[in-house]
Amino acid sequence: MSFVDLVGIGVDRIKDDFELSAMLAQLIPAVAFFWFFALSVPIGVLQAKYGKKTLLNVGAFITGIGLILPFVIYSFGTVLIGFAFLGIGNTIVQVSANPLLVEVVPNNKTSSFLSFSQFVKAIGSMLGAPLAAFFTAQYGDWKILFLTFGVTSLLTVLWLSTTKIQESKNQESTVSLLSSFKLLNNGYILSMVLCIFLVVGIDVGYNSFSGQYFINNLGLGQITAENGRSIYFLGRMIGAFLGSILLTKIASRIFLVGTTIISLAFLLLILIMGPVSALVLTFLIGLSVANIFPLVFSLSVQKYPERSSEISGLMMMAVSGGAVIPFIMGAISDLSNTLFGMLILAICTSIILALVLSNIKK
Repeated sequence: MSFVDLVGIGVDRIKDDFELSAMLAQLIPAVAFFWFFALSVPIGVLQAKYGKKTLLNVGAFITGIGLILPFVIYSFGTVLIGFAFLGIGNTIVQVSANPLLVEVVPNNKTSSFLSFSQFVKAIGSMLGAPLAAFFTAQYGDWKILFLTFGVTSLLTVLWLSTTKIQESKNQESTVSLLSSFKLLNNGYILSMVLCIFLVVGIDVGYNSFSGQYFINNLGLGQITAENGRSIYFLGRMIGAFLGSILLTKIASRIFLVGTTIISLAFLLLILIMGPVSALVLTFLIGLSVANIFPLVFSLSVQKYPERSSEISGLMMMAVSGGAVIPFIMGAISDLSNTLFGMLILAICTSIILALVLSNIKK
């Protein structure tokens, strides 16, 4: 699941390689995360028919192909095609992996295990920038990163294929596109889907945009700015790990409200602090936002467990926020500066807080 976070390092490196504008560079996350909007609900229907494990393997295979393509043929066109395949594959992976995990863990530990999965995911996300720097220093080619992650994705297909998982069969055989979209008439589900749209937009926006903010507004060098992204994912990794522990003792709803408020505070502070403080705040932002996604997902599935495939499809459709929010940030940055682009993240967090507070007792 973490491999889609390569859009961040991709934006910085490819922007320089092809001398792209800020808005044009944000086409990279756009072509990747668009597919979450287009395919998530149909994939939810297909997984109800063919099984989550089967679809997960298909997604991992497509992800691998998408990553290897821009390594073999490097042009802006093949980069966009490769990231599109990465987005398609990762859409399938994320639609299938979360409910598959829910199915094999105890019900009272769903939030904790989903947070722990985000901890593991953050490890892969965090490795992108340092591996790119390592391959550049050792071999003069940062794109070896694509090959490394692509081969890993293909090996994952072999690994999962040998893992025995007994999937339950229930009324999800009646899942359809219509039944999925009808769930949006449910105010609670609609609010939680919007929360996913915004929190993924925040995550991808910070991942793909913070480097440019650090360089243009704070005067940091490229390597330091890229390492700032790794600091963010380190914070996410630790935050997810701590969340998996704390959620065994703290109610999910209370934890969600608290972590959203803290995230908003840090995102506002980073707009006014200097370079050193900004790097510290980057870690704290990653720490605080780490559990919002798994909390929203688990609360929704726990409330309507019999609709897990449909909910998963809708929520992964909302991951398209990772295409929309960064693109808006890039456009605003081109019209003004990167500070105002970063302000969008605080606005998104404010909306999440309002949605959570309005639905917390439902």
